[in-house]
Amino acid sequence: MKSREVRIRGIQVNALAGRKKSYTVRWVVGTGPKSRTFGTRALADNFRSDLMQAANRGEAFDGDSGLPWSMMAPVESVSWLGFVRRYVDMQWPGAAAKSRESTTDALATVTAVLVRDLAGRPDPALLRRALREWEFPPASRQLDRPVEMAAALRWLGKASLPLSALAEAAVVRPALDALGLTMDGRPAAASTTRRRRSVFYKVLQYAVELELLDFNPVDKLRVRSTRRKVAGEVDRRVVVNIRQARELLTGVTYVGRRGKNGRRGERLVAFYACLYFAALRPSEALGLRERDCHLPATGWGLLTVEKSRPAAGKRYTDSGEVHDDRGLKHRGDTEAREVPIPPELVAILRAHIDRFGVGADGRLFRSDRGNVVAASTYSRAWEEARTLSLTPDRVASPLAGRPYDLRHAGVSLWLNAGLPAPKVAQRAGHSVDVLLKVYAKCIDGDRSRMNERIEAALSR
Repeated sequence: MKSREVRIRGIQVNALAGRKKSYTVRWVVGTGPKSRTFGTRALADNFRSDLMQAANRGEAFDGDSGLPWSMMAPVESVSWLGFVRRYVDMQWPGAAAKSRESTTDALATVTAVLVRDLAGRPDPALLRRALREWEFPPASRQLDRPVEMAAALRWLGKASLPLSALAEAAVVRPALDALGLTMDGRPAAASTTRRRRSVFYKVLQYAVELELLDFNPVDKLRVRSTRRKVAGEVDRRVVVNIRQARELLTGVTYVGRRGKNGRRGERLVAFYACLYFAALRPSEALGLRERDCHLPATGWGLLTVEKSRPAAGKRYTDSGEVHDDRGLKHRGDTEAREVPIPPELVAILRAHIDRFGVGADGRLFRSDRGNVVAASTYSRAWEEARTLSLTPDRVASPLAGRPYDLRHAGVSLWLNAGLPAPKVAQRAGHSVDVLLKVYAKCIDGDRSRMNERIEAALSR
């Protein structure tokens, strides 16, 4: 919609604490307020002067972008959707599969709201799914799309806002808000919100780098920080003690019906044991090979953790498999870490190999068909084991609610046993800073012992 009813206002100086000054030009087209922010006063003055000259010439201004027609041509050909595809293509080759997945999630969320209000708008969930599965993964763009997905993406191609529209705070603010919501409109986890906003910021910064935007528009907004909420500290209620851990491992052996190869859970006991006694991440345990294990007949053993098999989805891995095959988190592709393991875990792993063997590639843990064990498989088995092993009140509690909580318990055990924090961090694959912020928690059942110490001190 075009309008010649234009009011151009002065330049606002933005001086947020700890940030460089920026300068915002504000004007109104019809009844719609518009703005654009620049890094220097000179750029803002020049832009305002161009607007004034266009208005004095009687040019019509575009209602969506707020620009006169003479200023729209250089950038209006770039839509937000087209630019995001360009960013994804740039970022994709060097990114890990899980990073690709999280990037497409963030961009699908924000792209679905950066649209004009055109007729025939698809269901939001359908639109986000079309973006995540068919538009953003480069390999999916050449595939035949389901009819409803193709229709949703055609609508989006017409409705996507121009990239230049994101210079307006009125456009960016709702986009940031959308990144903090789930599909049903509830607040997303603080960690999810922060991750999505980080992706959005990087995309906008890429536009600045290519000189398609003069300034990152997020910088001029007061964004409510999620940092305090995302401390990442482990809820001590999830952490089991050694007795509970052993009871849960026993409970796993009773999961599933008994067949010729034993119960379903029996194949997973050693997997869960690695999460607790070696504090491995589930993806690291899934990548464990026989050659990575030094398992002597007596005494302590050693795991050389080198591979990780995180589940990301077929559309996000280079191999087309559900699980990525990569090095360890925060390390180089060939960098490994050594984790000494107690005799109890050595015995469990030796028994597992003797009974179930290893895969063609040497992996210890695999499905009946030889594939990587799916997260849904080991999560369901764990739910059943909790029901079999814990009292009803414990089952209803957060205690060991996820297999990953065994890793938290393992690291907490090391810390409470008196191991130096740097050594614990080295074994767990973390920095000391992250370790002390996230994993330094007392094990379940430790509170009474602490209270006894305090009571003894008070009675002196």
